[in-house]
Amino acid sequence: MLHQSTASAGSPPRFTGKGKESQRARIGVFDSGLGGLTVLTEVYRQMPNESILYFGDTARLPYGSRSPEEIIQFVREILHWMEPQGIKMAIVACNTSSALALETIQSEFDLPILGLIHPGARAALNKGRRIGVIATPATAASNAYRRAIQEIDPEARVWQVGCPEFVPLIESNRIHEPYTREVAREYLAPLMQQQIDTLVYGCTHYPFLAPVIQKILPRSVELVDPAVYVVAAAVRELELLGLTETRSPLPTRFCVSGCPEEFAQRAKQWLGFTPQVEKVNLNQAVQSSPVANP
Repeated sequence: MLHQSTASAGSPPRFTGKGKESQRARIGVFDSGLGGLTVLTEVYRQMPNESILYFGDTARLPYGSRSPEEIIQFVREILHWMEPQGIKMAIVACNTSSALALETIQSEFDLPILGLIHPGARAALNKGRRIGVIATPATAASNAYRRAIQEIDPEARVWQVGCPEFVPLIESNRIHEPYTREVAREYLAPLMQQQIDTLVYGCTHYPFLAPVIQKILPRSVELVDPAVYVVAAAVRELELLGLTETRSPLPTRFCVSGCPEEFAQRAKQWLGFTPQVEKVNLNQAVQSSPVANP
């Protein structure tokens, strides 16, 4: 499989914004952990020729209970590390980061940075007008989805539920346990009482729970995975910039801030192969970066 991982060797080319080397540059995809793999698999599906640098900030997982200031700093550190790796675009494969940090971070870096909220909001409105959002507590508290949806259609109704237990359950591979089903029923109950017609996965981890969620919700409820739509937006952005790659991709490079072996083991069931994973010390990377903020 062309997209299987390998550790990279040597210094990668810096992204310059034009020419064939820029087309060849990787797309950076990052999340707090495994959740961003739902975005990565969409990249594989929709952009099979693009090369990817994936980063999971597993040492600081989960993000959903962090403050906005922490999230902004985490995203800033990740991008200060990613940018010198030669990426041509970054996809924030984390709803919490998209909700709390995207606007700030986009003004600090000279490359396209895409988030999940607005593509997910537009997709939800194409499905219905009574929209439920399940998200991390930080994303739910930010009201990012409600604002994005109602900016497009002020008449749409939006209900948001913070789901603090979902990410730890997914990361610890407890998806099919009875306890997880009980937790899911509890989180979904208030949305079902509102007779939602659409449910947005407001965290990239949550599509992994689809087998559980689909058994609880009425079949009439449409499910929206923002990962599908942020990748479609990335396709359009690369085309506009003339940066679409047509050659075969380089192997995906996987990096984490925590334990590489643990991430590789857990990622295998979602990727279909065992990735080779590098450990990255973000603090050292940021301190050595000439563009890092003081």
